[in-house]
Amino acid sequence: MTIFLDSSPLSLLAQPKKLSETIGITQWALTMMAAGHIFIVPAVADYEVRRELKRAGKTKSIASLDAWNSGRPNRFLPLTQAAMELASTLWAQARNNGTPTADPKELDGDVLIAAQALDMGLDPDQFVIATVNVGHLALFVPAEHWTKINP
Repeated sequence: MTIFLDSSPLSLLAQPKKLSETIGITQWALTMMAAGHIFIVPAVADYEVRRELKRAGKTKSIASLDAWNSGRPNRFLPLTQAAMELASTLWAQARNNGTPTADPKELDGDVLIAAQALDMGLDPDQFVIATVNVGHLALFVPAEHWTKINP
């Protein structure tokens, strides 16, 4: 299974302070990797986490994020033109169907993350977005709260 990380779980994994929630997600990630699952960090999720870490001056967390992203070859997924075009299609379809996922003036990171996952060409039973915001992402791709994804 390929697990794409949304910004909330990614921010927990990048947290160098070992609080109960960060310990929990780290143990979960280690368990998932031991079971053979692969983690992917969409560029948009990295951006959402990184911009706040930079704003707050959290250099240790930025270093932790960089370490997580480079912990395995190809873990970080750059944003491509194809994914951007797919995101614009998904965004328009959601609006036309009356199921917008963000204010019309917002960039809409959820649709961009969904498009990045879809652009990889995996079958829906081969991947999931690990998130805390299932509703918006599940309109486009398989998505689960990270605590409900089991090996």
